[in-house]
Amino acid sequence: MSEAYDLVIIGGGPGGYVAAIRAAQLGLKTAIVEKRGALGGTCLNVGCIPSKALLQSSHHFEVAETEFASHGIKASVSLDLKTMLGRKEKVVQDLTQGVEFLMKKNKVDYVIGEGQITQPGEVTVKPAKKGGKKQILKTQNIIIATGSDVAPLPGVAIDEKQIVSSTGALSLGQVPKNLVVVGAGVIGLELGSVWRRLGAKVTVVEFLDHILPGMDGDVSKQMKRTLSKQGMDFKLSTKVTGAKTAAKPGGGVTLTMEPVAGGKKETLKADVVLIAIGRRPFTGGLGLDKIGVEIDERGFVKVDEDFQTNVEGIFAIGDVIGGAMLAHKAEDEGVVCAEIMAGQSGHIDYNTIPGIVYTWPEAASVGKTEEQLKEAGVAFKAGKFPFTANSRARCNADTDGFVKILADATTDAVLGCHIVGPEAGDLIQEVVVAMELSASAEDIARICHGHPGLSEAVKEAALAVDGRAIHI
Repeated sequence: MSEAYDLVIIGGGPGGYVAAIRAAQLGLKTAIVEKRGALGGTCLNVGCIPSKALLQSSHHFEVAETEFASHGIKASVSLDLKTMLGRKEKVVQDLTQGVEFLMKKNKVDYVIGEGQITQPGEVTVKPAKKGGKKQILKTQNIIIATGSDVAPLPGVAIDEKQIVSSTGALSLGQVPKNLVVVGAGVIGLELGSVWRRLGAKVTVVEFLDHILPGMDGDVSKQMKRTLSKQGMDFKLSTKVTGAKTAAKPGGGVTLTMEPVAGGKKETLKADVVLIAIGRRPFTGGLGLDKIGVEIDERGFVKVDEDFQTNVEGIFAIGDVIGGAMLAHKAEDEGVVCAEIMAGQSGHIDYNTIPGIVYTWPEAASVGKTEEQLKEAGVAFKAGKFPFTANSRARCNADTDGFVKILADATTDAVLGCHIVGPEAGDLIQEVVVAMELSASAEDIARICHGHPGLSEAVKEAALAVDGRAIHI
């Protein structure tokens, strides 16, 4: 079978399917190739969406168990893990079907199978099911949107039963008594929080001397204090060197570890070990080496400012090209890439892409951290406001955390914002908009914010940049 298209996209994740919709809106005949059998990619199927569903459910469970009484609500709480996991699956199913509907609505051809670029302008699709027919798609342009995969840890083999990746951690059959999370990044802390809330004793092992690498130092310190208070243990500056599973099924795992700086080795036993040390670009089976698409030393596809590779007509977006491995970053790249392809102009300000950790409290950041500004020699002013002084946070008993705004010492332009607290992922968006519009801290401070509201903490932090916060 041979079809002629203006654009064929390989990969049906957030970057790929959003690019397909935008391309179709612009009048390009578009096909999307996805081997999973469900659209939405890692994010929707085994990443962002199922993890947030479990974070929501487990948060409800913990609140009911530990906080209802203080509100005068008497309740007897027990866990029905099967129902909780079933709800998660239903959320995923509904959303994947929704994305498939969007393909039909926008007249994008959805091809199930493994796509390979056999030559510029040609994608060969191997059937997903045995006995299916191979398809050859002729096209003017190709977008590689194949995303990323779990980064392996040398010496530790993932079996998705006792040693699991984030995928396996979303579907554990029972709550482990002891869970060890290797990696104190976003994925490790979110999934660690889920199972701690449900009853697991969680220990996080991190190679670095701090958690949430890349986020502002104040965020890292506050989150460690808060998560520790919730019952999560941390072993920092520690290297995992190996793992041994018991011969008896379900017999647990013994990790071997040693201090990064050198010293006495130790072991740590767990029922389940979650490996969450990051992700790596997925380019397997694409045939990029045969057609000469350049890859960098870390395995990412190299592209120019228009997302085009060194091979004309072949583009790439999302996790596979590096940068922040975030679904919303991939979506924006997909839109801009499609618009450029259709003869329009597009641009992304990578400095205003927010990063969010959906624990409770949440953590969110945009722009430069205090450490980055100091390293670059940029003179700045910082305004910080604690949620303990916010009326709505007090009403909600969610007072852990703060809002910190960093502004240029001369121009007052907002350079970054870092939040730990309730609804931080939503609160950060006000500052994202402000930065996109080149606003100053004074601009945010002069905007009327509804009372009592969590967003007042953002205003107060902006006021604090100039030393004139009202409520502290």
